[in-house]
Amino acid sequence: MLNPFPDLLSYSLLAPLILRLVIGIIFIDLGLLKFRSEKERWLASFEALQLRPADFFVYLYGFLQVAGGILLLIGLWTQVAALAFVIFTGIELYIEWSAREVLKRDIVFYLLIFAISLSLLFTGAGAYAFDIPL
Repeated sequence: MLNPFPDLLSYSLLAPLILRLVIGIIFIDLGLLKFRSEKERWLASFEALQLRPADFFVYLYGFLQVAGGILLLIGLWTQVAALAFVIFTGIELYIEWSAREVLKRDIVFYLLIFAISLSLLFTGAGAYAFDIPL
């Protein structure tokens, strides 16, 4: 079947850029929430998962999310950050699926950010990034 908008295919490098910027902002926000309003809930979640000391792991997880989000925003080590987020969100997706009382977000949210991270892992940074495809 013919593509209905073949001229738009010349902008295909903008799709990873859009995904990269959106998911970078989401992960920066999620990381900052672990230092502010959601800190107590994450401490309780990590304690329930037997991850001790919970305050260290919450801080580390929040830091990794903020740092990875910044890397995605600037397009540096995009596939490494995307791989980390695929692992993180895959674990969160499994936890949400099996123990809904631990995490309070919707499973669709975790599925969406998992799919976007996986897409960036396969496609790379796209346009306007420091990563150079070889």
